[in-house]
Amino acid sequence: MNTGRLCVLTACLFLTITAIAQTTGVYLGDLSWPEAEHRFSESPIVIVPFGAGAKEHGPHLPMNADRVVMDYLLAAAVESKNVIVAPPVLHGWFPAFRDFPGTEVADPVVFQAYVQQVGMSLAGHGAQRIVFLNTGISKATGLPISIAAREIRVQTGVPTLVVSWDDLETDEVSALQEQVVGGHGDEIETSINLYLQPENVQMDLAVRDYGERTPKDYGGYQPGRLTRDENDPLYSASGIFGDATLATAEKGEKALAVLTREWLKALDGFAKVPLQRLD
Repeated sequence: MNTGRLCVLTACLFLTITAIAQTTGVYLGDLSWPEAEHRFSESPIVIVPFGAGAKEHGPHLPMNADRVVMDYLLAAAVESKNVIVAPPVLHGWFPAFRDFPGTEVADPVVFQAYVQQVGMSLAGHGAQRIVFLNTGISKATGLPISIAAREIRVQTGVPTLVVSWDDLETDEVSALQEQVVGGHGDEIETSINLYLQPENVQMDLAVRDYGERTPKDYGGYQPGRLTRDENDPLYSASGIFGDATLATAEKGEKALAVLTREWLKALDGFAKVPLQRLD
C-alpha cells in the first residue's frame, strides 16, 4: 500500500472515530481530568443522576428499584447522545417512606444543598447545560432538586433541566395498566423490574394494596405518605400503592420503552437551548 493511500485511510479512520465520539456519551468517572476538561467543552449536556439506592418498594421488590431504572436510562443516553454522566446521587429525601427500612437524607435542606453543590461544581468546570435525572416523582424528590436547579441557573447562568419519572410517563403507560389506581411498587414499577431484574423480584410476595384513600375531587397539592402507623388514615402494611399482582415483564418492557423514548427526546430538546452569550 502506498504512503498516500495509507494517509487517506488513516485520516478517514480518525474522522470516523471522532464522529462516533461526538455522538456517544461518557461517564465522567471513566475520564482522566484532561479528558474531562476537553469533554466539557464539546458535550452540550452534563447529566446529574439521582436514583434511590435503598428505598422500600413493597415486600416483593428490591430497594434498588429506582437506581436500576436510573442506570438503564443513563446507559441509553450514553449509547446514543453526546452527554457526560456525572457520578450518581444515591441517597435522597424520602419522607413518604420514612417508616420503612432504607437510607435517607431526612433533611430536605441538606439534600437540596448537596445536589446544588454537585451542580455548581460541574458548572464551574465548564458544563454547558445540566440535566438532573430524578427517578423519583416531581412533587417529592423533584421539589428540592428543582430548587437546586433554579439556584444553579441564577447563580451561574448555566441552563438546567429537571426530568422526573412522571415527566416521562404518557398515556401509553396508562393504557398498559389494569390496576384501578397506583403509584408506588405497583403494577408498572413491578413490571419494569420484572423486565430489568427478574431474579430480584419475588412475585409470590406481590400484593394488591389500594389503602383507604378517598378520591380527591378538589384542587391543591396534598402530600401523600405510606406509614406504618395504624392510626394514620394512610397506613400501609405493604408499603405499596396499587396492584403489583398484575405485573408482567412484557408490560415492563413496553413501559420502559416509552420512558426511554421520552428521556432521549428531552435530552435532544434541551441540547438546543441557547447558552448565555459571552461578551
